[in-house]
Amino acid sequence: MNIILSVIAVALGAAFAVPLAGRRRGAPAAIAAAAAFSLLCLSFVIALLVRRDGILLYRAGGWPPPFGICLVLDGLSAVMLVTVNCVALMVALYAADYMRRYTGEWQFYALFLLMLAGMNGMILAGDLFNLFVFLEVAAFSAYALVAFGTGQEELEASFKYAVLGILSTNCLLFGIALLYGCCSSLNMADISLALAGKQGTPCVLFITALFIFGFGLKAALVPFHAWLPDAHSSAPAPISAMLSGVLIKTLGIYALARVLFNVLGMTPAISHVLMALGALSMAAGVVLAVGQWDMKRLLAYHSISQVGYIVLGLGLGTPLGVLGGLFHLVNHSIFKSLLFLNAGAIDYATGVRDLRKMGGLRERMPVTAATSLVASLAISGVPPLNGFWSKLIIIMACVQSGRYGYAVLAALVSMLTLASFMKLQRYAFYGEPKGRWEGVREVPPRMRIAMVVLAALCLTGGLLAVPALSGGFLDRGAAAIVRGTGYASRVREKAPEGPWYGGRGAAGNGAEKRAGGRFAPSPFGGGRR
Repeated sequence: MNIILSVIAVALGAAFAVPLAGRRRGAPAAIAAAAAFSLLCLSFVIALLVRRDGILLYRAGGWPPPFGICLVLDGLSAVMLVTVNCVALMVALYAADYMRRYTGEWQFYALFLLMLAGMNGMILAGDLFNLFVFLEVAAFSAYALVAFGTGQEELEASFKYAVLGILSTNCLLFGIALLYGCCSSLNMADISLALAGKQGTPCVLFITALFIFGFGLKAALVPFHAWLPDAHSSAPAPISAMLSGVLIKTLGIYALARVLFNVLGMTPAISHVLMALGALSMAAGVVLAVGQWDMKRLLAYHSISQVGYIVLGLGLGTPLGVLGGLFHLVNHSIFKSLLFLNAGAIDYATGVRDLRKMGGLRERMPVTAATSLVASLAISGVPPLNGFWSKLIIIMACVQSGRYGYAVLAALVSMLTLASFMKLQRYAFYGEPKGRWEGVREVPPRMRIAMVVLAALCLTGGLLAVPALSGGFLDRGAAAIVRGTGYASRVREKAPEGPWYGGRGAAGNGAEKRAGGRFAPSPFGGGRR
């Protein structure tokens, strides 16, 4: 079980080691890259353990839940850990050359690793208190990293991000306090068992609204998206890639799915709210992106739109919809990180972000141009790239559940996304080369390697669609979401000696048996496992 704790300990240890080596040139970057590589290897080992053993439970100090702190590892946690640490490794490799333009390089890597530790800890947290603590560790690191350039634009974006972020965490803290008052526990499995059958009460509905607002703001869902365009466009390119690629997914989407499905319980009303927020984010994000000329702001608005696809899939609540949403979460982490790294490469080589001032860069930066084209086609849902398959699964899930309007909207948004990225390709890489680009050269090798690896994942990611639909890696992650409150019974099975309050464990098992072992509660359909 110690391997679960090591995913957090390695990142935290590296974050504290970076300042000790801060004066040695290249040492902070090497420590960050080594830590990210180690974390990715650990994540793959963890995924194999979950495939073999199911849910794993780490009890801090040997204290049994719900009294002690516990870390829980299931299929959803494994998917998120692999995704987060894969993107982190590519960003760490890319940043080794990119961040040399900034002073205080070691501070960047220390904050980067703290943010990574916070995300990993949040993914593994088995109680709401530690979920909140790790969320704050990651969020405050992100606030500082957005302002890392210390220019007026960066400081203003960081201030806006921090103010709205603190508002969201206050709502989350209030919701956690109310849950503790209702259940006398902060353990997620224990709360789930305590709230069984009480999802429609006014108190639980109010708590649910607080969590949707808090995590929705972290995920930048419309209408909670005001901070994202400024923060993502102002931050250094490696941080933009982390923010858009994995941070909003972990602090927002993952936490929202975990709490709504596995703790509070989904209801048809909540399902409708999530689908509406997802559809609104899809449409508003792409419409706002089409008119942008700043390359990074264009990408930032597309993050809002693509997050809408994920939330729509989760909101459907069906096994196919949740699978599509989780698959798109993984795919979006890859191609959106790549797009922000492409934007950073152009800024690194030319110092320009305005598309109207670019043109003809394909001849000067062939690797950046090729990888950007791959990522643009992937995010637009062009077959056979990875984005096509996840969008197709979401649209199929909408049709399967009779949500034809949402299916049509998802297809239309994908077409507008393609139009927007064809504009980006036309103005940035094609057309007549500008005379002032005569001295422009391709970015350093490590930056190119990171972009090529992510582009290769975009090209081959579609191959995951087949095993994902037949009991593979992603299917286990989706099952962990759709099982709903069955999560609590499975966690309890790993700690049968735990003093679960009032015999809730037995009640939880009985409730699951009465539900017929269904894959999801009856309002959302689903077959037997």
